[in-house]
Amino acid sequence: MEKINIKVNGKDYQVDKGQTILNACKKAGVNIPHLCYMEDVADNASCGVCVVEVKGARALVRSCVQQANEAMEITTNSKKVMDARKTNVELLLANHPNECLTCGRNQNCELQEISQVMGIKETRYVRTKKIDAIDTTSPSLVRDPNKCILCGRCVKICSAVQTVHAINVANRGLKSKVTTFMDKGLGNSVCVNCGQCAIVCPTGAIVERDDTAAVFTALQASGKTVIVQTAPAIRVGIGEAMGMGAGALVTGKMVAALRRLGFSKVFDTDFSADLTIMEEGHELIKRIKTGGTLPMITSCSPGWIKFIEHFFPEQLGNLSTCKSPQQMFGALAKSFYAEKMGLDPRNVVVVSIMPCTAKKYEAKRPEMMGAFDYWKNKMALTENDKFYDVDYVLTTRELARMFKETGIQFAELPNEEFDSPLGASTGAAVIFGATGGVMEAALRTAYEVLTGTALPSLDLTVVRGMEGIKEAELDINGMKVKVAVAHTLANARKLLEQIKAGTSPYAFIEVMTCPGGCIGGGGQPIPTTWAIRKKRAESIYSEDKNKGLRKSHENPEVAVLYKDFLKEPLGHLSHELLHTEYIKRGILV
Repeated sequence: MEKINIKVNGKDYQVDKGQTILNACKKAGVNIPHLCYMEDVADNASCGVCVVEVKGARALVRSCVQQANEAMEITTNSKKVMDARKTNVELLLANHPNECLTCGRNQNCELQEISQVMGIKETRYVRTKKIDAIDTTSPSLVRDPNKCILCGRCVKICSAVQTVHAINVANRGLKSKVTTFMDKGLGNSVCVNCGQCAIVCPTGAIVERDDTAAVFTALQASGKTVIVQTAPAIRVGIGEAMGMGAGALVTGKMVAALRRLGFSKVFDTDFSADLTIMEEGHELIKRIKTGGTLPMITSCSPGWIKFIEHFFPEQLGNLSTCKSPQQMFGALAKSFYAEKMGLDPRNVVVVSIMPCTAKKYEAKRPEMMGAFDYWKNKMALTENDKFYDVDYVLTTRELARMFKETGIQFAELPNEEFDSPLGASTGAAVIFGATGGVMEAALRTAYEVLTGTALPSLDLTVVRGMEGIKEAELDINGMKVKVAVAHTLANARKLLEQIKAGTSPYAFIEVMTCPGGCIGGGGQPIPTTWAIRKKRAESIYSEDKNKGLRKSHENPEVAVLYKDFLKEPLGHLSHELLHTEYIKRGILV
């Protein structure tokens, strides 16, 4: 890499050519404070906090967008620079609510942190913006425009990374604000509930809808059996949220902590991930053998499902009809498990711990009442008795708050095992948490079912990693089968455009809404960077490697479920409980 010579605060440095001043100074060991800039997300230079002096420049320079050049002399800590930064932050604080102690981002807020770093104790300026209404229309997210600093991060990630364009900056001057089309609210827009906006927001302007109080109430209620399921990505996220290292693998401690919260049983969504592979794998095999609609696309990610319903409704036939592992678990918990344990399904409360804010939305889709349909004739239930398969969804961040509120010393807990019969899982289910994991898990089973022999290697590294679109080709009994994996909706859009044009070469496609897959979900700990995603993925694959069983069809409890209850994959009861249909929404809402 070609180097250039620069001077920072009077000292000489060599840095890579082509970098911004901000990044060049960082390489030189000098951190320049910033708010609106976020690597790989946004660089619109709106906040003015990252200003520096450059010799020869007529005014202060915004370091996040100005490139460092040969022989440039930069000053990052002069009185002029520090006064300008402080003024810019004070202006932001003048219009910001003074409610840090009750804010969901307290002690994890970039505006709060930068104010402390700059030694700001008060602001000299008065509020100039009117108080705006809080947007509570979404089942997944809450927007407080009064906490917005107009950094543009949420707008950029929604448009560039997800290509959804659910939000944008409207109006000018003091009336400027981030909002939805016609200011109708997120719940009345094309928002897919992915929560990536909440991950990148530097303040509490966008946060997950908090359901912790409702779950505490359920746990404390008499006559209720409250059970919990935990998604694969939680085991590499919750430790991080509890102060441990990024990507810490804490499966056993997580189980122990959930028991101490008071859940009747602690189950694993990995169980129903194995079940998903059985259903989805056989669905793929059936489509290949019978000339069904190809490519078949995975349906585990609810943000992705809402995306295709809005933007590519004509391609819904390509989706697998399988419900997500979360919803399969809920349907079985209130049918198979309730029946087995002699429980009234109306008194069974299913709580999901998910890395994903879109799971809150998914749980309340009207299609997700499979268990009610199962029981309505058996128990003569009426419309007034209707219940969802999953009652509450908590994100990793919400669960961490519950642990802290109840005084659970997470790091000190022993390792404990999941309960049965919905707790056993294989390594194939664990890797659902990372992009490419569903594909790898499905191929481990589908290849063996079709050929009668195991894959030469269970580690399909070709579909692993953080590349936006990955593809592989397998030889299955002389038939060449091409598959693809995409994460982020911008990459999913590329594959859908191929299908629309009739040029897609694939038989099977995996799509995950969030960068990196579920490990980078909108409900995961903040910050979630590419470096942190990679550490979480490493832990996911480590647990898979150390599992005694690594193929979904080898899960003994899934085998018992089919033998005693479902009978066979794609059978009548499976279709009733584990499969669904999707809605043509379009972009006008």
